[in-house]
Amino acid sequence: MSQAAVSSTRPRCHRAVLINPRKRAVPAQAFFGLFSPRKAAEEDPDTSNAAVERLLTSIEGSERGLCTANGDAVLAAAMELAQLGIGQTNTDDRLSATWRLLWTTEKETLFILKRAPWLRTAAGDVFQVIDVEGASLQNVITFPPEGAFIVNSSIEVVGPQRTSFQFTSATVQLPKDRKLQLPPFGAGWFDTVYMDDEIRVAQDSRGDTLVVARDGPPRRF
Repeated sequence: MSQAAVSSTRPRCHRAVLINPRKRAVPAQAFFGLFSPRKAAEEDPDTSNAAVERLLTSIEGSERGLCTANGDAVLAAAMELAQLGIGQTNTDDRLSATWRLLWTTEKETLFILKRAPWLRTAAGDVFQVIDVEGASLQNVITFPPEGAFIVNSSIEVVGPQRTSFQFTSATVQLPKDRKLQLPPFGAGWFDTVYMDDEIRVAQDSRGDTLVVARDGPPRRF
């Protein structure tokens, strides 16, 4: 393979790609280690605010995880927030929201984001829509202006930070209201190890880490 071909397959790292949720007009137990339970996030807001800023800064230019140069820094910042989140209950109604992806290690999502240009399109926003009362979850990768890949799941709260899920359907939404149905696949759980009014940090049953920003109330795609 030529050097040009190799270079074209590598995600390019750019600065200022991240839109800080604190600057948007929209309102804004995975176990990372053994720590003594505490509620520092509630007792010292300045501590949690500084930790959130470190996380958001480390994510800048990461292309939502495609660029791995700052991966260790992101995980370290996520771990710091997980420590602050110990003792939090993060599976109540506050979990219900449309969450916009900032960064992930989830390989399937990153594969789709990276390969979208092969389909002569570009991936838009990626969302996780959680409705605790409705016991539902949607994972959505948008392909503007009309396309999307949508995976629906049923969910069950099983602990103060743990939510289990079961995939129920998968749909490729095409232009002109065309849809391609795919078979559902898999089940698992995710722990919301930190959550505030702006961001949420989660780790799932496969060891992947997710950082998302609150993007309004739950909405259906």
